[in-house]
Amino acid sequence: MQTLEQNETEVLELLTEQKDLVIFNDDYNTFDHVIESLIKVCKHEVEQAEQCTWIIHYNGKCQVKRGEYEKLEPMCTALLERGISAEIQ
Repeated sequence: MQTLEQNETEVLELLTEQKDLVIFNDDYNTFDHVIESLIKVCKHEVEQAEQCTWIIHYNGKCQVKRGEYEKLEPMCTALLERGISAEIQ
């Protein structure tokens, strides 16, 4: 039973380490700028970047990347430097 509990604890630790990089809608960035930024910064394919941009437009935000904080932080910084509202949650 201890092995099962240990494995569950390890899985929970891994899951809690995962963070989301979220982009928020604004009134000044164009679709093309956000798409280009997602492709360059987050390594999205064109279709994925376009879909995320529409989700941002209609829902006010979109989780564009999931991973460890250390990997998301440089992406978040790069998006912010491009004038895109982004946050790691």
